[in-house]
Amino acid sequence: MFPSYDDLIADAVVVSLPLRVRFRGITTREALLLRGPAGWGEFAPFVEYDDEEAAHWLRAGIEAAWLGPPPALRTSVPVNATVPAIDASTVPELLERFPGSLTAKIKVAEKGQSLADDVARVNAVRRHIPNVRVDANGGWSVDEAVSALRALTEDGDLEYAEQPCASVEELVRVRAAGTGVRIAADESIRRAEDPLRVVRAGGADVAVVKVPPLGGMRAVVALSDRLAEYGVPVVVSSALDTAVGMSAGLAAAAALPDLPFACGLGTGGLFVRDVAVTGKAIEGALPVGVVEPDPALLGALAATPDRRDWWLDRVRRCHRILGNGDELDFV
Repeated sequence: MFPSYDDLIADAVVVSLPLRVRFRGITTREALLLRGPAGWGEFAPFVEYDDEEAAHWLRAGIEAAWLGPPPALRTSVPVNATVPAIDASTVPELLERFPGSLTAKIKVAEKGQSLADDVARVNAVRRHIPNVRVDANGGWSVDEAVSALRALTEDGDLEYAEQPCASVEELVRVRAAGTGVRIAADESIRRAEDPLRVVRAGGADVAVVKVPPLGGMRAVVALSDRLAEYGVPVVVSSALDTAVGMSAGLAAAAALPDLPFACGLGTGGLFVRDVAVTGKAIEGALPVGVVEPDPALLGALAATPDRRDWWLDRVRRCHRILGNGDELDFV
């Protein structure tokens, strides 16, 4: 079942998608799309990730293209709007890209910005969307996190704060500080050798999980089952995926028995153009289904030849790490 390198790249396409606003410090998102017997998969680890970490993303792409999604328990998934660290005055225009959303995730703790900027941005979103959550990407110290969460809840509640600090030990201390805000772990799960460590340590009320870094849709479902034993619910989120990668995230979310929170799978609105025209959100929920890229869009969004070569070489290295011919156990 595990494809050879030649099979992997036979129909591979490398695309470069322009973003409407700067996100994670980038203005374009590159991805390599794989086509296999079950459909399309995506390989798009961020360029700064090393090969060992990136190999998990290739595993997820192979699962999607060669095996397909797990059985679905629902036909649509509620999703949040995603608000980058933009000026508060531009929030209404951005939110037009997320019609019907009842929940928004707002980036905070951006380098070069102040807590006052974060408060203004969060309050600007509150005027349009009832449920808000924030994501600091580990950007605060413990004291900064506690002060920020108190300031950010002066004018309204927060559904949760995602990765307010970088380390598990810091998350435990913030959670124990009594801010009244749930703590969600993201990097402490998806980039950890032991994704359950933060939960066992008492550092998380919610787990934010992403299909590519965990190695596939079935891996997300299996981890969700284990987290449920600790009473920790899961939010499936995007790694700034193309429509192909997003379909895998939606499929994983659709396979979960419980889904108490909106998922972070609405980031397609951040792209100027995507590789496929997909179903729009209805009352804040996206439909679940297989995505077939549009050949015309693949051509229009094709990366330069040197970038294609760079991605193909990366696939070769990650393929070798995965076993170069061995069977993969997709749980």
